[in-house]
Amino acid sequence: MSRMIFVNLPVADLGASRRFLEALGAENEPKFTDETAACMRFSDNIFVMILTHPKFSQFTPRPIADARESSQVLLCLSADSRESVDAAVSRAEAAGGSADPAPKQDYGVMYGRSVADPDGHIWEIMWMDPAAAERGADAVAEAMADATADRH
Repeated sequence: MSRMIFVNLPVADLGASRRFLEALGAENEPKFTDETAACMRFSDNIFVMILTHPKFSQFTPRPIADARESSQVLLCLSADSRESVDAAVSRAEAAGGSADPAPKQDYGVMYGRSVADPDGHIWEIMWMDPAAAERGADAVAEAMADATADRH
């Protein structure tokens, strides 16, 4: 069996968070959804569990951080094109998100934008040129450095 990842996020409004994730392309898994939690599937191996604060607190003794005030995690979803990055951010914004809480990243071979969900968690949507990705991290870093130098 292949491994799966379940990202668990505390949310103040389960319905708003569910609409936001659906706008990013997630599908609800009703077998693991009730009034306290919703399982949102991005792929066969990637799931986001959105949990009300009381439900989330059942799994950890630590206090829930305010994602609008501090960062603990950045969540990044891949996109098929630059246009699909922009479209995803627009859909997420229409579903209650806040577009571009961080600056857009446009490095030629890599393009990304971010959107904060209703609770302040930052979701990055990123496209990378497949040929650049195939060459590896050093080639991508070099292209990014060249793009940054061209701006100055």
